[in-house]
Amino acid sequence: MYIEMTVQEFLDELASDSPAPGGGSVSALAGSIAASLLAMVARFTAGRCGGGEKELQVQKYLRESIRLQSLLQQDVDADTAAYNRVVAAYRMPRENAAQKEERSRAIQEALQEATRLPLQVAQSSLEILRLSLWAIAEGNPNTWSDAYVAALMAQSGIEGALANVAINLDQIKDAAFKEEMESQAGKIRSAAKLLQEEISDQLRGRLI
Repeated sequence: MYIEMTVQEFLDELASDSPAPGGGSVSALAGSIAASLLAMVARFTAGRCGGGEKELQVQKYLRESIRLQSLLQQDVDADTAAYNRVVAAYRMPRENAAQKEERSRAIQEALQEATRLPLQVAQSSLEILRLSLWAIAEGNPNTWSDAYVAALMAQSGIEGALANVAINLDQIKDAAFKEEMESQAGKIRSAAKLLQEEISDQLRGRLI
């Protein structure tokens, strides 16, 4: 739905008084934009890297960038769908004990789904951040700034998605689920920090 809009249409919808699309969809879009930039970098590097194993590696990264781009495009709409299921659960009737119990169960299930989705976005964006390091280290020098922008967008995808994980976890009662999600989120954030440091090392004296 949103991914098929023009850029202007999406921005107008985002700026409206509707709560969706929101930060979750934008995080997925940021990751998808990053992957698209890296696909461009790979294409500008292909055929200019000396052939052999290096060329095979470039083609591998191109395919991976396109795969992640597609996944995150789907997540732009999936995030809004997950949010809408949470809203629908909160609107369920609660006139008697049975209805209250069913509503509570539906809310918790919807919240868990709405937590898994941004965690998936964060994981995909982390994979893109790893590709950004390759693009900056070994990509066509004419695309270093593009690769750096991809890294920044990927980082936005990670942090934005993890913020959505955190806000949903505040409302989830299942302690084991919360612990697992927090653990995975922590691992993603730690890995992203290390990659950011490596990217900065690569770019020091070149762009930053």
